[in-house]
Amino acid sequence: MEKLKKHFEQYDRFAKLCGIELLEVGSGKSKARMKIREQHLNGVGTVHGGAIFTLADFAFALAGNSSGKVAVAVNVSISFMKAVSNGFLTAQAWEVTKNPKLGTYTVEIKDDADDVVAIFQGLAYRKKEDFESLIAKGPIQ
Repeated sequence: MEKLKKHFEQYDRFAKLCGIELLEVGSGKSKARMKIREQHLNGVGTVHGGAIFTLADFAFALAGNSSGKVAVAVNVSISFMKAVSNGFLTAQAWEVTKNPKLGTYTVEIKDDADDVVAIFQGLAYRKKEDFESLIAKGPIQ
């Protein structure tokens, strides 16, 4: 898991740009957070749905790839429950079902008050390629 963690921390450039911090990753699960900054706000002063989606997608990617196979999103959806404007958002992802080719995941995004801000559902396709071989290739240019 440590190699997976280091790989995503170093090479997920968009997550880094958004200020997303990886808190933990384990078998079929992960946790990440994002401090809400001015650039995350939309035109009405609340966190942009795309910023929330990005946080959820990052947690989903880590949980999905923790299987040891390269996993990519096939289908995702998100439902927004509450608007938020400051503090931190925390995304917790867990595997709901797993088989050799597909995995389904739920990600809850919560605010500092532990209220659910959004719920993300994702379906991941597991490729034949091992994650270790992806890491060995180095950064994608």
